Amino acid sequence: MITDVNSLDTVKLAAYLETRISGFQGPLTAEKFAGGQSNPTFLLKARSGEYVLRRQPPGALLKGAHAVDREYRVLDALRNTEVPVAHAYLLCEDREVIGSMFYIMSFEQGRIFWDPALPELPSEQRAPLYSELIRVLATLHDVDVNAVGLGDYGRSGNYFERQIGMWSKQYRAAETETIEAMEMLIAWLPANMPAEDGQLSMVHGDYRLDNLIFHPTEARVLAVLDWELSTLGHPLADLAYFCMCLRLPSTGHIVGLAAKNRQQLEIPAEAALVAQYCALRGIDAIDNWPFYLAFSFFRLAAIVQGVLKRALDGNASSDKAPQVGKMARELAQLAVTMLEKEQR
Repeated sequence: MITDVNSLDTVKLAAYLETRISGFQGPLTAEKFAGGQSNPTFLLKARSGEYVLRRQPPGALLKGAHAVDREYRVLDALRNTEVPVAHAYLLCEDREVIGSMFYIMSFEQGRIFWDPALPELPSEQRAPLYSELIRVLATLHDVDVNAVGLGDYGRSGNYFERQIGMWSKQYRAAETETIEAMEMLIAWLPANMPAEDGQLSMVHGDYRLDNLIFHPTEARVLAVLDWELSTLGHPLADLAYFCMCLRLPSTGHIVGLAAKNRQQLEIPAEAALVAQYCALRGIDAIDNWPFYLAFSFFRLAAIVQGVLKRALDGNASSDKAPQVGKMARELAQLAVTMLEKEQR
């Protein structure tokens, strides 16, 4: 059985896929994409075309983490909606094939932007791209989850209460040191949670610029990627998470726009992006915005702490995992600093 996260037995894999994907023809080669801190992702090149494989990392996994089967279910369910997604070919739960569960999806040829400042684009092309990004997010949140077979994709009850509890447990399971700011958030978030308002939608869970594939020349999203953290929940969690990412420093694993001059870059301000989203979804205003942002910082800090723990345990999918994991302290502190400013 293959245990190296960067390796695939391409001969065995090709033989397996030839019997399960119509028209698939080997032989094939596999090249691991950069990134993929959670689920290693490979470009497969076969005689019949190009495909993408996403797998769970080998080794011991935290409960509920690396849910590639959930990713596959979402892609399959959304294929006939207006949400742009890759085509899902198959899910393989037989860990004997490559050493862990995986699925195959189509390879969408387009552009991925890693820097939200969009330095590779002329200034006049930046705002339309952000507008499209918000449009797709609103479209996702308007999906009738029962109509597409995802009505049971998440549990009922207060989404934020469940999420705070789950990520607190995940953080404790991966904790390697005491982070004072995280302790403050673990106490503050439950005490300041907004009342349940009944909003329920499909939420992506990791909606940020580099998880979108754009058309090669147009400001149009071809596919939303990386659905591992998706569930049924509160749509404002996705919106706040995206805005939180833009608040991050302009250097690091997840690059943000902190200290950048958005007006000069011709990138919409956070307030404008939130206003566009509200207009698309018929929302008058968003109360308790600092809570949603603080929750997003806390959740991402818990996620990257898990990345660090996997690195220390020898199960990381990237050699950058130790550096990524060290972001937990910075993220938690950014949340605390933001809350302190709001209270002044």
